[in-house]
Amino acid sequence: MSTNKELKERAINTIRMLSADGVEKANSGHPGLPMGAAAMAYVLWMQHMNINPNDPDWLNRDRFVLSAGHGSMLLYSLLHLTGYPLTLDDLKQFRQWDSLTPGHPEYGLTKGVETTTGPLGQGFATGVGMALAEKLLADRYNREGHEIIDYYTYGIVSDGDLMEGISAEAASYAGGVKLGKLIYLYDSNNITIEGSTRLAFCEDVGKRFESYGWHVEHVTDGNDIDRIDEVLNLAKQDDRPSLIIATTHIGFGSPNKQDTSGVHGAPLGADEMKATKENLNWPEEPFYIDEDVGAHFLEKKDEGMQKQEAWQKTFDAYVQAHPELAEELQAQLRGELPEGWDADLPTFDVGDDMASREASGKVMQVLAKNIPTFLGGSADLGPSNKTTLNDHGSLTCDSFDHLAKNMHYGVREHAMGAITNGLALSKAIRPFCSTFFIFSDYMRGAMRLSSIMELPVTYVLTHDSIGQGEDGMTHQPVEQLVSLRAMPNMTVIRPSDANETVEAWKYAMTHTDGPVTLVLSRQKIPTIDRELYEASDGLQFGAYAIRKAENPDLIMIATGSEVGPTLEAAERLAADDINAQVVSMPSWEIFENQYEAYKESILPQLVTKRMVIEAGSSYGWHKYIGQDGATVTVDTFGASAPGSVMMEKFGFTVDNIVAKAKTLF
Repeated sequence: MSTNKELKERAINTIRMLSADGVEKANSGHPGLPMGAAAMAYVLWMQHMNINPNDPDWLNRDRFVLSAGHGSMLLYSLLHLTGYPLTLDDLKQFRQWDSLTPGHPEYGLTKGVETTTGPLGQGFATGVGMALAEKLLADRYNREGHEIIDYYTYGIVSDGDLMEGISAEAASYAGGVKLGKLIYLYDSNNITIEGSTRLAFCEDVGKRFESYGWHVEHVTDGNDIDRIDEVLNLAKQDDRPSLIIATTHIGFGSPNKQDTSGVHGAPLGADEMKATKENLNWPEEPFYIDEDVGAHFLEKKDEGMQKQEAWQKTFDAYVQAHPELAEELQAQLRGELPEGWDADLPTFDVGDDMASREASGKVMQVLAKNIPTFLGGSADLGPSNKTTLNDHGSLTCDSFDHLAKNMHYGVREHAMGAITNGLALSKAIRPFCSTFFIFSDYMRGAMRLSSIMELPVTYVLTHDSIGQGEDGMTHQPVEQLVSLRAMPNMTVIRPSDANETVEAWKYAMTHTDGPVTLVLSRQKIPTIDRELYEASDGLQFGAYAIRKAENPDLIMIATGSEVGPTLEAAERLAADDINAQVVSMPSWEIFENQYEAYKESILPQLVTKRMVIEAGSSYGWHKYIGQDGATVTVDTFGASAPGSVMMEKFGFTVDNIVAKAKTLF
């Protein structure tokens, strides 16, 4: 798209001043980045990105990630100007209640926002996952003459993004697997909240990224639109991920605040707004858009429609040539599972004692065979997590298998979590990722964002408790269960045996409006006799009376590996005329979504003698057992000893459970 330079400059200043006006009206926000990065954002959006504002969800659109999410008015201005369903009135409601323009971009709320960003580094790493998704989907579905998946992932990243460790993890991974369709513009303005980046960020970023295997280009003047265009073209010709380092001026155009930390996260103020508009020869009218500038930006809509129409012809030809692949892809995009996806799932008999991580691994082999884009990986713990998908190829630094389903993330939990979010955002991939439960803390930021975005990510977290054993307290989760249960939209499931593990995976695969965390044991767990006790599909209700009792004297609630000994304890108590109803409660979140009548049948209010048995913190359990309920839990850190010894020493024995129950009578 070509136009005269003067019009381009006014278009760039329109982005700057719309952003500054939005922040000023809200009396809150970050004007500095939008004003400094407007030129490179203009070149990227108007001269390089393939998008269709009429169809923000077009499959083959280029993706844009504003990793520096605090500069959200930059993105909102671009969306409005290019014709997305975001009005000028929406811009005027920046950071206000129930608006489409929140303080940081939110996926699912505002059309054209590809991912929720704000915590620095998250967008950077999520974009890596988006680019990885393109590579995987293109390799699976494209055929010669029918390249239906062919898009770039672009982003604007900041000094703060590149300081965060998650971006280093993700950049290292992206360079290793050569994600050539990943291109980031680095808004290098040398300013942070505390002042100059020289306070704490003194490295040669370009050399660092070159060492990761990235293609690096430099733009010495971030307002040089011809140079920005040139390096973007160079980046698109390289088979490595690209970082374009553009030296910019934070708050560009502001006479008194440009290049200062004062313009990072506060409005310019009335006097400085006036001075800035005078400096840029801009009308004082807030939210001003020149008629010819507005028409220029809206050319993107016509261009986008034409590009999508051309792509649609390619896709229609693909449907004719490869109907089965086309239907498979379309079904994946609709979130549908293939017919018979669960037909071969295993069932386990009494005597099939195994760790729930091992049962999970057996289930995953079936899912990988039956669900085309079920894939994922572990943070260098595949053999321990039992997540390696046999005979399904691997994506590594040295090879890219045609139908790879095994991702190898290395010891990079935080980046792994965010990359998995990027995979899920494709809507065509059902990803999982895995590590030890204790190290979920390292990817908590990414897990929180998957919950905010309600992405169907499955977290496979093994070595679930002090039963982990000899590695000691640094590797034994205590507070992690309650911590993840406290996260909105996150479903946490801790199954009691192999058959409940199968049911947990069934739930995870059919749950599409949020992530699911499977918390699995290292140690073997006896398979519960379902002829004596209730069927494992009760897991689908979150909690069920695995041992029912008429007019119970006591309710015993247990999860995971503690359900088995709790059942034994209930039989012992029965011999002493204490009638106990045992509740297996693998998931608080699923249980809380049941009808009140069902919840009353499981936890009848008249039964006030209650106890919980779980190898984790007691925090939060009192909402189910009351303040006077008994607990067999872990409220200290663990120790180093064999897992069986740990469980005994911390009281997870039938004898201790019985004794604790009797204290209630």
